[in-house]
Amino acid sequence: MAEYDQQHHHATPQIPKETAVLQALNTIIQLHFEKTLEKKRSIDLQKKQLHKLTQLFFLFLALVFLTLSGGGGGRLQCRHCWVPIALLSLSSLAFYVSVAQTLRCINGFKYQRRCHKLTLGLATEKLREMKVRLMSGGGFEEESGEFEIQYQEPPESYLGKFKRNWALHFGFLILIYGFMVSSSVVILCF
Repeated sequence: MAEYDQQHHHATPQIPKETAVLQALNTIIQLHFEKTLEKKRSIDLQKKQLHKLTQLFFLFLALVFLTLSGGGGGRLQCRHCWVPIALLSLSSLAFYVSVAQTLRCINGFKYQRRCHKLTLGLATEKLREMKVRLMSGGGFEEESGEFEIQYQEPPESYLGKFKRNWALHFGFLILIYGFMVSSSVVILCF
């Protein structure tokens, strides 16, 4: 029985430490590469939803504008201009809330994608260094935490890009809202 235990104990292959570290780094690289692709698909999906939402909003604005400018005896008078203005205000508010939520999702996915890309780059660099060290015949030295890959985050300046994006979309919405309100007043009152 002792003989069986010794044979069974020696039958399990020992994986060299270098191979285990290389496999671990390859696994980290594969994981962050897949996460990067997943975030890219999520960003693309959110952008499609944002484009569809924008198209529906402009279609609604076109219908309101055509209704206001339509001829006929049942035309709205200047004293009724508050109705389309209230309708435009409510629709613009709903559109802004939807766009804000979608942009928050897109920006979150972009930030996460950037983090995964930075971590992927660090892991790839560590893997390259390991392979060069092993190919050159250098020993495998384990320094404390040398093979640990920390989740990387971009610098604070990276977030400024998102703030500019928000400001651009908000300014665009205010411009459209102002144009629609002024055009509805001009059409109804002049």
